[in-house]
Amino acid sequence: MSRLLARKRSAGRSERCCSSSSSWPPGKLTLLCDAKTDGSFLVHHFLSFYLKADYKVCFVALIQSFSHYNIVGQKLGVSLTAARERGQLVFLEGLKSAVDIFFRPQEEPHPLQFLREANTRNLQPLYEFVREALKPTDEEEAACRCPVLLVDDLSVLLSLGLGAVAVLDFIHYCRATVCWERKGNIVALVHDSGDAEDEENDILLNGLSHQSHLILRAEGLATGFCKDVHGQLKILWRGPSQPTAPRDRSLTYQYKIQDKSVSFFAKGMSPAVL
Repeated sequence: MSRLLARKRSAGRSERCCSSSSSWPPGKLTLLCDAKTDGSFLVHHFLSFYLKADYKVCFVALIQSFSHYNIVGQKLGVSLTAARERGQLVFLEGLKSAVDIFFRPQEEPHPLQFLREANTRNLQPLYEFVREALKPTDEEEAACRCPVLLVDDLSVLLSLGLGAVAVLDFIHYCRATVCWERKGNIVALVHDSGDAEDEENDILLNGLSHQSHLILRAEGLATGFCKDVHGQLKILWRGPSQPTAPRDRSLTYQYKIQDKSVSFFAKGMSPAVL
C-alpha cells in the first residue's frame, strides 16, 4: 500500500510538472532587448513566472542586488528568499561577487574568474557554475523542476572587457547543456545601445537574434515621454521555414508599467487616450 501511494504521489507531481512545462515549450532561447528604455520588467516577469511554475532557476544577476529582485518579486507574488532556501533558485549576485573575488585566495575558483585574470577572456568558470547549479540531484527533482537559466544582463560582460565572441560561446555551451541536454530554457537580456560604432554590442545582439526562438524588444516612444504609455513591446516568434507558413511572426503592443503589473494594449488604444 505504501508503495502504491508513493507511486501515485510521484505520478501526480510528474503531471503537475508536465502541465507547467507545457505552458512554455522546453529547449528555447528567449532574447530580451531594450532600446532607449528600461526592459527590466521583462526579467522580473520571467523570474516570477518560472518560480511560480516550479522550474529550477539559475539567475545570473549582473545588474542589481538580490534584495532588489526579492522586493520586486514579492510585489509579483513570489519570494526569492524562500525559493533559494528550498533549492529552487540559485542566485549569482554579480555586484557582490565582483568585489569578493579580489579578496579570495588565487587558487579558489570563482564564476567571474576573468575579472581577476587579465590574460583570461573566457567564461568557462561561469559556464561551470551554471552547469553545476542546474545539475539534477535525482530523478524526481529532474522531472519536477525543469532547468532555466536567466541572465540580467549580457551587455555588462562586454563592459567588463569581454568580447562578443566569448559571450556568444558562453551562450552556445549553455544552450547545449540547458536547452538540448536537459530540455530547459534560457532567457537573457541585452541592451541595444543604438550606437553604430559599438560593434561588439551589435555582434552580440545580432548573434543572439539569429539563435533565439522568441525575441521581446522593449522600446521607448518615438514621441518622447508619456505618463500613460511607457513604451512599446515588439514580439517576434522565430521558427523553422515551412512552405505553408511564414518563418517569423510579429506583434507590437504598447504598455504601461504599474506597481504590481504591466498593462498592454494595441497602439493608440491606451485607456487614457480613449
